Parts: sequence; structure tokens; C-alpha cells
Amino acid sequence: MKKENIICYKKGIRHGIPIALGYLAVSFTLGIAAQNAGMTAFQATLTSLLVNASAGQYAGFTVIAAQGSYLEMAVMILIANARYLLMSCSLSQKLSGDFPFFHRLLVGFDVTDEIFGVSMAYPGRLNPFYTYGVMTAAAPGWALGTCLGVLCGSLLPANIVSALSVGLYGMFIAIIIPPARKSRIIAGLVVVSMLASFLFAKIPVFGFLSSGMRIIVLTVVISGAAAILFPIPDGEQA
Repeated sequence: MKKENIICYKKGIRHGIPIALGYLAVSFTLGIAAQNAGMTAFQATLTSLLVNASAGQYAGFTVIAAQGSYLEMAVMILIANARYLLMSCSLSQKLSGDFPFFHRLLVGFDVTDEIFGVSMAYPGRLNPFYTYGVMTAAAPGWALGTCLGVLCGSLLPANIVSALSVGLYGMFIAIIIPPARKSRIIAGLVVVSMLASFLFAKIPVFGFLSSGMRIIVLTVVISGAAAILFPIPDGEQA
């Protein structure tokens, strides 16, 4: 392995540790949902290692609890996780063409909101070994929290379990604030995105859209408008 890749990998691990701590707290509630669906700690932990998607897993556990069909499961998770398709497309544009295609497949395996955020914030072209480092630290935290939720979730008061999920929002803020402070355009887009998301959730005419579908629509519209109004010069790296 090249020295540059090793450095990027170690840097990714350092940046992934805070994400792992947040995942540990948030996925605890996911473990409780898995327990309520009748899953064992092993089953729930394996699910978190292979899927690693909060909304998709919650949707899947809900279908399991309702004894739904495989088709219902597939459709539900496809809708809940559809936004990751857009994230993967965006990350693919940031990766250097010097790396073989299988690196894109490996990076796409664990595209979560937080891993996507820190990977996109990586200066210049993204070295996939940086993302691998983030995954190495973050993914076990998600799986461990799920396991602990199944084993110990029923022992904690409901208000404490609910409070654990707040940590994830702190990570989102930590991801968007630094680039927003450097660019007024990014700061404005963040504000527009939050207002649009709030309006989409409150206006009745958009009530038929799922939360995942609203994210997709807003992402395409706002990012498309930003690309047209504020294009990045060809000579400037992503």
C-alpha cells in the first residue's frame, strides 16, 4: 500500500471516531426496535453491519414486526434508502479516475449521511482510503450500538433512550458549519435547504411524499439550481 494511502486511511480513522460515538448512541434505539420485532442480538447486529442505514433498517424492522412479505420489504427499503443513490453519484464525481472501479463499489457499500458528509468535505480529489478509514471506525460503532440496544434497551428509561438520538444532529452541524463559514454561497444553500425541508414537511400538498423522497426532490432541485447559478470553474478541483 502506498504511503499516501496509509496516511489517508489513518486520517479517516481519526475522523470516523466521533461518528462512531454518535452511531453508538443513535443505533441503541435501533436495537430496541429490532428487539420489538422479535430479532436476536446476533441478527440485529449482522443487519447493522450489512445495511448500516437507519431509516432503511427501521423500515425493515417495521415490516418484520408486521410480518410483511419480501416484496413489501424490498419496496419499503428502496424508498427509504433512495437518497443514497444521489450521494453515491456525487461521491463518484469526487473520486480520482486513477483508482480501479472496484474502489467505487467499496466506497458505495457504506454511504451514510455522515460518511458522505466528511468524504465530500475532504479537500481536493477524494482518496478512497480516507473513506475506508472512516468506515473502519464508524461501522463497528453502529453495529455495537444496535447490539447493546437489543441486550440492554429495555433496562433504560424511555426519556434517556430518546435523548441519545440527539447526538446525531450534533454531527450534522459539525459537518456543515466549517464549509458554510468559508463560503457565503454554501451558507445560503444550507439555509435554503433547511427552510425548504421544513415547508415540504408542513405543506399538506406534499404530504404524500415520504421523508426519503422529499430529500431526493430537494437535493436534485437545490443542487441543480446551485450548479447553474454558481458553477465551479473547470480548473478548480471538487
